[in-house]
Amino acid sequence: MREALAQGAQTLARADIQGTRLEAQVLLGEVLGMDRSRLLAYPDQVLTREQEQLYHSYLQRRGAHEPVAYIVGHKGFYGLDFLVDRRVLIPRPETELLVEAALQEIDQRLASGMAPVVADIGTGSGAIPISVAVSELRLPYIYACDISPEALEVTRQNCVRHHMTDRVRLLEGDLLAPLPEAVDVLLANLPYVGEDERSDMNADVLDYEPPLALFSGPHGLDLLYRLCKDAHTSGTLKRGGVMLLEIGYQQCEPLTHFLHGLWPQAAIHCQKDYAGWDRLVHVRLP
Repeated sequence: MREALAQGAQTLARADIQGTRLEAQVLLGEVLGMDRSRLLAYPDQVLTREQEQLYHSYLQRRGAHEPVAYIVGHKGFYGLDFLVDRRVLIPRPETELLVEAALQEIDQRLASGMAPVVADIGTGSGAIPISVAVSELRLPYIYACDISPEALEVTRQNCVRHHMTDRVRLLEGDLLAPLPEAVDVLLANLPYVGEDERSDMNADVLDYEPPLALFSGPHGLDLLYRLCKDAHTSGTLKRGGVMLLEIGYQQCEPLTHFLHGLWPQAAIHCQKDYAGWDRLVHVRLP
């Protein structure tokens, strides 16, 4: 197994893949059904011919810059493991901030005696609403909306995986259109990459992840603007409600300006991620 790991790391290094040894360990662990710690504890295990062939195929796919999460078919997020494939965006660690902020808002409302109505827009793999539902068992249900039926099928599989089919309610449609009621807490990690950023993106993302889940107009703000405008005109967000939006690092100022135009009395602030970039916009209606 030591030799397989060394060869795997060399193969990925030749393809200019970052973190070659770690990724080789992850892929080999998937082949053997072992986590990384167990893999390192038994370095002399001998691979079967079938395992060698599967490992080689994984290395070839990663060498072509296919993301590891798509190769192995799952990704960890907020302490849970989610099925992912090319129908959905791979959950990012920074999106855990959105889950944490949502749980704080939900907890405050539950503590005051109300059961808030919560919805996640553009749900993709379902990582956000399922993480919220698993973490907050007092919440009766949460809506998970997406325009893509293919993405919602992945969400459905993850609901089954985490025993959340009764509490995560899947809705197909454009932004807020499928919601059957007004909400207290509105969550959204919509596409926010600008078309003008294509040349700066690496092949792992650009060549494999679904464009529908990545791009939103020239500067990445089109869907965010439309969601906020729809929330304002439709009254979907209740008085005193909160909207939590994941954003790109250059979008805080223009989005805040746009939001103040819709809700002059709203309390709006941006939250930075652990890397120091603006990542969340909090909007609290009066």
